[in-house]
Parts: sequence; structure tokens; C-alpha cells
Amino acid sequence: MKRRSLLLGAAAGLAAPAVLTPAAPALGASAQPGWSTNPPTPRPLPSRPQNRASALTTLPAETKQVIIVGASSYTTTYATLEAYVRTWSGWHPASAALPARIGSKGFSDNHVEGVPTTPTGVYSIGPTMYGIAANPGVRFPYHRLVSGDWWNENPSSALYNTFQHSATNPGGASEALWKEVPAYTHFGVITYNMAPNVPKPVPNAGSGIFLHQFSTSAGNATAGCVSLAHGHLVDVLTWLDPALSPRIVLSPYAQLGRY
Repeated sequence: MKRRSLLLGAAAGLAAPAVLTPAAPALGASAQPGWSTNPPTPRPLPSRPQNRASALTTLPAETKQVIIVGASSYTTTYATLEAYVRTWSGWHPASAALPARIGSKGFSDNHVEGVPTTPTGVYSIGPTMYGIAANPGVRFPYHRLVSGDWWNENPSSALYNTFQHSATNPGGASEALWKEVPAYTHFGVITYNMAPNVPKPVPNAGSGIFLHQFSTSAGNATAGCVSLAHGHLVDVLTWLDPALSPRIVLSPYAQLGRY
């Protein structure tokens, strides 16, 4: 059975921002003979999900897509990913809430290299998406990983926190991207400690923060990245559109107001 995309309105961009909350049926659509004098007890309509994007105040005016990865506290490793699209009438949910995992030590306002926390803040999506597998149909430029593709996580290197193709390990905790199966089947880069959030990566401030696939079938905490089930990840990556200046917000729910 062909999997239906959970993120709607993608092909139409802003023309059709879909909200997954079921619409109320037209009045009288279920009417049956005799109901006009003895109507059944009405069922309550489902409530709309909380629109967290509407409370964000620091996003650039040109940003028309935002992902919020939130959690109940700083210490939990379980999070939820919510996607929103902005139209003339404001922010609207573009997906169901998706289960996600974050760093094994939760969120941190002061992430550093080697500590498995997920950095809080507002970030862009890196200009290139990557993956061991073929391009699933993303709108960003896509690089299919090959042997020798590394993410440089050596704080002493001038190329710290960048993609690098090299015959030798850049050193430190640098990742051999082509070997990370299944986590790096596909991934997007979260621009923590890199442009445009900072002019140049700050040594030891942390590196290699990605939006990638669960490493285990059941889902697992990460070393600081955000992870999703494969199908959900593909839905998100193919929905993101560089022309709409997307941002990703990482935060416990109680601290979202600062963004």
C-alpha cells in the first residue's frame, strides 16, 4: 500500500496549507427521516491541536515554514515534531504531531562538544541535504554519500563543523557519514554553531546536529541530533522548501516564549 504523506499542502506551497484536524460535517449532512423532531445526541467535535507557532515572535518575516521540536522538560529524551506553514492569515499546522527523540541528556541552552544534549534555539536548515540512499525527492540540493564523506567534529580543525570529503579521518570525533546506517539514510543539517547562526563555528561549542532517522526500529535517544521514523523523516525533508526560508525551533515547551 502506498504510504500517504503526513505533510500536506507541500506541492502547493502556501496555496493550500492543510490542517489535519477533521473538519466538522456540513449541518444536516447526516439527517435522516424523523430526526428533525427527535434529533440524536450530538457528538463533540474534535479539538484543534495547540498552534505553538502562533506564539513565536523572533522568526524572520520571510520564513513561511517552521518546525518546532518540543518536549515537556529539559531532561526528557522524548520530543514531538510539529510543522507549520505561514499564509496571509497566520500560522497553520501542516502535519500531525510526529514522535521524535533528542539527545540522551535532553535539551541544553549551553551545548558543548561531546555532551549528548540537543541545543535549544532557532536554526536554519543547511543548504544541502545528505543521505546514504538516493534522493527521496527533497527540494534542497542533495548529496548522496560516498566513501570518504565526513562531518568534521575536530575542534582543532579549521574545517570544524563542516562537511568534508577526505581520504583520511579529520580527527576528533568526526563521523564517517557513509557508514551510519540507518541513521543517515537521509538527513538535513540543523545550523547549530554554523552559518547563518554564527559567522564561523566556535571550537568545542558542538558540531554535527542533524535531523535524521532513528538508529533503531523502536526509536532511540541521540547524541544531540533530532531523530524520526524513516517515513516521517522523508515527509518532513521533502516538505521543506528553501524558497520559504524554513526554520527549526528546538526547546522545552515552557521556554518557547523566548523565541
